[in-house]
Amino acid sequence: MAQSKTSALQVKTASGVVEGTLEKSGVRSFKGVPFAAPPVGNLRWREPQPVAPWQGVRKADQFGPRAMQAPIFGDMGFRSNGMSEDCLYLNVWAPQQKGKELLPVLVYFYGGGFVAGDGSEPRYDGESMATKGMVALTVNYRLGAFGFMAHPELSQEAAYKGSGNYGLLDQAAALKWVQQNIAAFGGDPKKVTIAGESAGSISVSAQMVSPLSRHLIAGAIGESGSILGALPAVPLKEGEETGVAFAQALKANSLAALRAVPADALLQASTQFGPFRFNRTIDGYFFTENPMRTFEKGEQAKVPLLVGWNSEEMNYRMVMGNEALTKENFTKAVQKLYADKAAEVLQVYNPATDADVEAVATDLAGDRFIAYSTWKWADLHAQTAAKPVYRYRYERPRPEMVPEMGNAAPGLAGGVQRNAAATPQPAAKGAVHSAEIEYAMGNLATNKVYAWKAEDYKVSKTMQEYFANFVKTGNPNGKGLAQWPATSSATPVPVLHIDVNTRVEPEQHRGRYLFMDKN
Repeated sequence: MAQSKTSALQVKTASGVVEGTLEKSGVRSFKGVPFAAPPVGNLRWREPQPVAPWQGVRKADQFGPRAMQAPIFGDMGFRSNGMSEDCLYLNVWAPQQKGKELLPVLVYFYGGGFVAGDGSEPRYDGESMATKGMVALTVNYRLGAFGFMAHPELSQEAAYKGSGNYGLLDQAAALKWVQQNIAAFGGDPKKVTIAGESAGSISVSAQMVSPLSRHLIAGAIGESGSILGALPAVPLKEGEETGVAFAQALKANSLAALRAVPADALLQASTQFGPFRFNRTIDGYFFTENPMRTFEKGEQAKVPLLVGWNSEEMNYRMVMGNEALTKENFTKAVQKLYADKAAEVLQVYNPATDADVEAVATDLAGDRFIAYSTWKWADLHAQTAAKPVYRYRYERPRPEMVPEMGNAAPGLAGGVQRNAAATPQPAAKGAVHSAEIEYAMGNLATNKVYAWKAEDYKVSKTMQEYFANFVKTGNPNGKGLAQWPATSSATPVPVLHIDVNTRVEPEQHRGRYLFMDKN
C-alpha cells in the first residue's frame, strides 16, 4: 500500500516521533528537533543532558530558538523562533526515501566567533545540499558566556573536574544524536562529514581532536579557521580566572547566584564584560591535551579533509591603518608589528613595488587573522593522518549590493553597515571572510543583499559540486570539474583556486606559514 503523505513526513527518533514538512524541491525538512535537554536552571553550564522523551507526534515545522547572543555581526539573518537559553535544537533536510539505501550525511556548524550565529541562517540551509543526494543538518550550540564560561566551582562540580567548552560539548552531543537517529531519516551514520565556516571550521578541527567525537565522523570540511591558532584552547586555570572575574563583575559570589541571574541580564553583563573573553579550555574532558599535540601525534580523526580560506580574510588596513600604500610605510608597519622579527617578515611578505603593497598587506592581515591556523591544520593533518587533504583558495569577490540596500555598505567579515554615518569599508577586491558560504551550500538566491550575476551562480555550482562529491565519497572530484589533486609529500602542495576560472596551482607562499609556525 502506498505510504500516506503524512506518514512519509513522520520519523520515529529515539525520543519520540517528529513530523516535518515537504519543501517545493521534494526535500523533507525537520526543523527545531531537540537533541539535548534545555540547558536552563541547574543545567546552565553543564554538559548537555539527554532529551526527555515525548508522547504523540511533535511538529518539526519551525526552527527552534537561537542561542543567547548580542547582535555583533551585520551579516546574520535569522529565521529562528526567538532567542532563548533553551536552544539545543537541530534541523534536518532529507530527500524522500527511495528504497533502503542510506545516504551520506553533512552536519554543518555555523560561524560567528563562538559568540553569535544560528542553524536557521538561510546561508546554511541544507535543502540545496539535500537535493544532491545527502541528508544535511545544521546544529545549534551555546555561545559566549553561556557556552564557554569556565569557573573553579563548575570544575569542582563536574565529574571530570573541568569546565567550559559547553558549546563544543553540544556539538558532540548532536553528533551522538546523529549516530542514534539519522538512519530513520535515511542517513548513513557511518558516512558523516562535519563542516563549518570560521568558528564552525574551528569547531570541526576541535571535534576531530576530542575523544568524545573523533570516532563519530568519516570526513571533515573546514572553511577559514582551526583550533590550531585561531581562537585556541587555553589552560583550564586561565579560563577559570576569566570566569571568576566575570562573577565578580556580576557581584555573584556563588555558583547558585550565577545560575540565578536571568538569561537576558547575563547576556547584557557578558557583552559589557567582553563576549570574546570566554575561551575554549583544555578541560580534561572534551580536550584532554593541547589540540596541537593531538594533531602532532596523529591521534585526531583520521579522515579525508577538504580545507581552505579566502583571498581577503582581513582588510589590509589591519596592517597599514590609514597610511599611504607605499613600500616604505609597509616596512614601518611591519617593524611596528614584529619589532626584531621584522626583517624576517619582510623577506616573505615582500612587495616588489608600491603597487604590490595592498595585496601583500591584505595577505599578511588575513594570515594573522585566520589563514595561518587553517594552513597549519591542513599541513599537520597531511603529515600525520595518512588521509587525503584537499586545499582550496576561494577568490570570487561578492558583486555589488542591490540598489534597495540604499546607504548600506559592506562591513568587516562580510557584514553590512546600515548606519549611514558609519565610515563605509572600501569595496573588497577579493573574497572576504564568510563570502563563500552561500556559494558552497548552493544558497545564493537566499541572500537578497547582493546583485548576483551569472558568474556567481557558475562559481556556486562548481564549489557546491566539489563539496557534495566530497561528502558522498571523501573525494571532491567528479565529472565536469577541474581535477583537484590531494596533497602528497612528494610535490609542492596543489591548491584549487575557486573563481570563475577554477584551476589548480602549486602552493606559492609556504615560506610565510613556516615563518608564522616558528613565531
